[in-house]
Amino acid sequence: MRELGIILIALVMFFAGLILLVKGADFLIDGAESLAVRAGVSPTTIGLTVVAFGTSLPELLVTTEAYRLGDYAIGTGNIVGSNIVNIGLILALGYIIMPASGSTAESRHHLIINSILIFGAALAFALLSLRGFFDRLTGIVFLGLFSAMLFWIWRSGEGPDLLSETHARHPLVMTGAGLVMVFLGAHLLLTGAVEIAEILAIPQAVIGLSLVAVGTALPELATTLVAIGKKSTGVAVGNILGSNILNILFILGINSLFFTIPAADPRDTLVMLGFTLAIFPLFIRNNRVRQVWGCLLLGAYLVYILLLYEIV
Repeated sequence: MRELGIILIALVMFFAGLILLVKGADFLIDGAESLAVRAGVSPTTIGLTVVAFGTSLPELLVTTEAYRLGDYAIGTGNIVGSNIVNIGLILALGYIIMPASGSTAESRHHLIINSILIFGAALAFALLSLRGFFDRLTGIVFLGLFSAMLFWIWRSGEGPDLLSETHARHPLVMTGAGLVMVFLGAHLLLTGAVEIAEILAIPQAVIGLSLVAVGTALPELATTLVAIGKKSTGVAVGNILGSNILNILFILGINSLFFTIPAADPRDTLVMLGFTLAIFPLFIRNNRVRQVWGCLLLGAYLVYILLLYEIV
């Protein structure tokens, strides 16, 4: 009877979190697009900056807490893993559902340039990993690169890259409220899901694979899928690309100023580089090719997870 009560509470948390995630993402997209129009920049730029900062909060909190507790492998693994999830799961799903994402000439130009920046961040991560650790010097380099990229993204983002019919009266308030709702929704949904899994005696490896590993990426997933549904492709794709830059250069950069962090496993770093390079075929003009490539990316991600947990 007690277990039934706990399951019911967990289910309420799960569905409340789901509602908050979807509605919060809805507010976030409307607010972000209106903010882009008022600021005179493209929705892609807003996705790469304002939205990406908000949806990357779980990664920032989880990674910083892991480093503070001395769990360096978990912290760095979360950064590398989140970047792989963002591309292999979320971006892949986005192009499977809506292969026309970012197909306009202006949008493609912004996304290709910013994908080059992402690869640059991933390459900097790989090169500095050769030292065997990330320290204060790494932090200074990463934060310097991040500041330069952020300045360049904002300066080059003038002019909307897709038409928006959104006219929120208070876009900054709506964007902030959406971020809070997405963050709380992700926390409630993940907590409820883990509770249910533990009560049902689902193995810890499965919990980590299906729930915890994707948990910190839930805000990006919800925001991207809702943005695609609203045909706000600049925000949808920009959110993912911006989050990947933030994960490496900002989150790891900030923490490297305070901790000496062992480098990630070289194999995982190579996988992250491979998935980062795999972004570029998504900008081929043919919609069918983009959709097929999205399926291949998703399949590659699932194979990687199976190999990681030695299931195959």
